[in-house]
Amino acid sequence: MNTLLPEPFLLLVFGGTGDLMRRKLLSALYRLSLEGGLGERWQIVAVGRSRLKDKDYRALAAKVLSAAGLGTGSEISDWCSERLHYRSMGRGSVEEMRTLGTEVKSLEQRFDLANRAFYLALPPNNFPGIITSIGEAELHHCPGRSRIVIEKPFGRNLASAQELNRLLWKYFNESQIFRIDHYLGKETVQNLLVLRFANPIFETLWNRDRVESVQITVAETLGIEQRAGYYEQAGALRDMVQNHLTQLLCLIAMEIPGAFDPESIREEKSKVLRSIPALAQRDVVFGQYTHARIDGQEVAGYREEPGVAPDSRVETFVALKFAIENWRWQGVPFYLRVGKRLPRHLSQIVVNFRCPPVRIFQPQQSCKIHGNALVVTLQPDEGFDLCFEVKQPGEFIQLQTQRLHFRYAEAFAPIPDAYQTLLRDMLLGDQTLFVRSDWTEHSWRLYTPILEKAPEPYSYDAGTWGPPAADELLALGGHQWYPL
Repeated sequence: MNTLLPEPFLLLVFGGTGDLMRRKLLSALYRLSLEGGLGERWQIVAVGRSRLKDKDYRALAAKVLSAAGLGTGSEISDWCSERLHYRSMGRGSVEEMRTLGTEVKSLEQRFDLANRAFYLALPPNNFPGIITSIGEAELHHCPGRSRIVIEKPFGRNLASAQELNRLLWKYFNESQIFRIDHYLGKETVQNLLVLRFANPIFETLWNRDRVESVQITVAETLGIEQRAGYYEQAGALRDMVQNHLTQLLCLIAMEIPGAFDPESIREEKSKVLRSIPALAQRDVVFGQYTHARIDGQEVAGYREEPGVAPDSRVETFVALKFAIENWRWQGVPFYLRVGKRLPRHLSQIVVNFRCPPVRIFQPQQSCKIHGNALVVTLQPDEGFDLCFEVKQPGEFIQLQTQRLHFRYAEAFAPIPDAYQTLLRDMLLGDQTLFVRSDWTEHSWRLYTPILEKAPEPYSYDAGTWGPPAADELLALGGHQWYPL
């Protein structure tokens, strides 16, 4: 663990009994504290609508941490008793926030804490009300530094993202605002910068002269998993493409930053978005999974899921083709796809290099030469493969693709959870892995026109790789999806 430690702090989690707190944040904070990454003086206040006492919430948290296999019962119980507090709140009115502020000041005096962080682990429609109440109650004023963390999706379109930015700036300055995208906290995603900029063998090939195309795939085998209330309002483009996949696109395409610091890195990512022309409808494919049988089990179609409208047009699959009109990438297509109920759980980036300009092995009928490819797997089985051609043993010239491979699990101890990295960076005030305001607006500027004239989704059977139209999107450019 890095020896740099956050200054003493109080972390308030709004949505303290919600899914994100139970699945991710509690475990991340517990692991960080065991590793010594949070220092000695800090406390957590969970804020939720359930009427619980401290002891009830601590028992609930202990049960969550024990189920995750993070320690013995007594260790976890002691940690919960020492670190966790719970405060019940209704709809988060200004008056309720002032009452919370009085209790927060009492805790800060008791534990000698000066810095305050707010984590909005809430549905996006709750963000404006809570931000306003925090600001009007002046809860963001504290003796030390205050910070606020906003989960994705950040807005629903360009106008709402701009409005949310203006609201945040009313009470916080940009250095205090942490727009979180948990994909950026993954070690394998951070390693993209090291892979590119610490290895000249790759960086010298990273351009239109050597790269034929780039593909980014994020595939999920699950459906919407009882989240119809959210998904019917979001869809795959808002849920995954506007944030996660577009961040990966920027990391792959960005120029070398002048320094490895937050503003230099975030500026280069924003430049990528500014270089992408408006998306045409022909470059976008929407899909929606339908009923199928997978491994002998009947799987419901999206419109058959509980809470989904029977005539819903919400997309569960998106494929897009991008152009980046700058010196490095002119003429190189970037293909993105994401979907639910696909055959594999996988997040992968494939950089396809051009085939040799002169194919001297062409006369050999058994020879089919493939371009080299760099395959970066973000999850699961994190690592990368460099695919290259070799001659098979024998009298005739016959080529075969082989791989040089690297796997994190073979080289390192268990990889830290993304939320561990991001929570600690936020508490340290490091914004490198967080999203800047202009990036969110540039991203929405790309996707809002598509959402306003959303294409009718093609149907695809659950358990397949999406609708045939996604294959045709690549075939028009003479490409095909990398085999997964």
